Amino acid sequence: MQHATNHNIRPSGFGQLSLVEHALCPLHRGSSLVENMQHTAEFRYTDASRQRQTARARVFAPLGLSANDELYLWGLLALTLTQRDERAELVATPHWCLRQLGVVDSQSGRGGEQYRLFRDAIRRLSAVSYLCDAFYDPIRAEHREVSFHLLSFNLPTDPASSRAWRLCWDLTFLEFAKHTAGHLRFDLDLYRSLDPATRRLLLLVSKIFHRRADLPQLDLRALAVNVLGFSANVAARDLRVKVSRCLGALEAKQVVADAGIARIAKNQYVVNARRGQHYERLMKTDTPPQESTPVIETLLDLGFDLGAAIGLSRRYPTRLLEEWVDITQAARERFGHEFFKKSPMAFFVDSVSKAHKGRRTPPDWWHEVRKQELSQAELPAKSKNVFEQIRNELFRDTAVDGAIQDTSGLISTACVLKAIR
Repeated sequence: MQHATNHNIRPSGFGQLSLVEHALCPLHRGSSLVENMQHTAEFRYTDASRQRQTARARVFAPLGLSANDELYLWGLLALTLTQRDERAELVATPHWCLRQLGVVDSQSGRGGEQYRLFRDAIRRLSAVSYLCDAFYDPIRAEHREVSFHLLSFNLPTDPASSRAWRLCWDLTFLEFAKHTAGHLRFDLDLYRSLDPATRRLLLLVSKIFHRRADLPQLDLRALAVNVLGFSANVAARDLRVKVSRCLGALEAKQVVADAGIARIAKNQYVVNARRGQHYERLMKTDTPPQESTPVIETLLDLGFDLGAAIGLSRRYPTRLLEEWVDITQAARERFGHEFFKKSPMAFFVDSVSKAHKGRRTPPDWWHEVRKQELSQAELPAKSKNVFEQIRNELFRDTAVDGAIQDTSGLISTACVLKAIR
């Protein structure tokens, strides 16, 4: 079956404006995909008194975190915020998500390596905890101490299952991200075509170019280490080469123009660039057409044709359809086709009609299935204890024992990391 699509709509990603100021994890795979990974970064901001300050952010990833996971983070956030019903969750099949993100096409099989990588990325993202001592709150228009997670999930235990996945966003994070002054849109096709370091640079310059036509002079080391995620142990000349490659990739895509790195002192460089023609071209980022929404996809998977699926989506609330599609698919996978007197579609229509009138409720066995799936997302006690230690060290008023504060009153990153080992 060919699904209708609108090829004039370019997929967009949503980046949270404070998070794009710094790396969420190191770029080096060996240092990021480890249990109980801890990453510290700093970024500069202007406070209410127009004074320049330094903020510290800490990312704790009990299951590790990959820079490639950011494609799923920003892409899924965009898919959630562009749905017609404003909810803090996304209920969709992995095939629909990966197709919308451009990872697979409509002809791709529903399984394989891309789906395994997607599931692994969701697991890692769900375990992430984020802490910052001066995060910009766009709702209250001030910098505040914050702590939040990114998302939680409820996935079928069988990777071959056709049931939809349920991704629930942390309400604090979503509140920041959905606010008009809290996010930026970007071209997801362009983002996906770049390497992880250049992707991070794309988001940072997009934030800046929204306000001005050229970059302020960015310190090369601060940009390379805190924003892009390169190791602080890399020599300045090598960081210059790495950042030059990122700038060259963006210049080839017309994101930046006249990009260069200038030496201002021994081992000290600044990055300069102007806004490229990419931002002069309007990018169409309308809400996805109705036939491409997640609930339509699951109804098509159940066996309905496109017209019938759209008709059901107009007649019944989305939440009700999502719930009974999942029950129907779970029954088919758990009990086989003989469970249904006529067909899965007939069972679904009858159930939705009666549930809408308050005459049918979800079966007990389905609640038990959901309970088992939720239990798989629990973090071990060791990871929870490490997170509490990180929270106390970042937000407490006194210095970490043995740490030396810099002139701004902040404890050095190296000292904080050393104290928790």
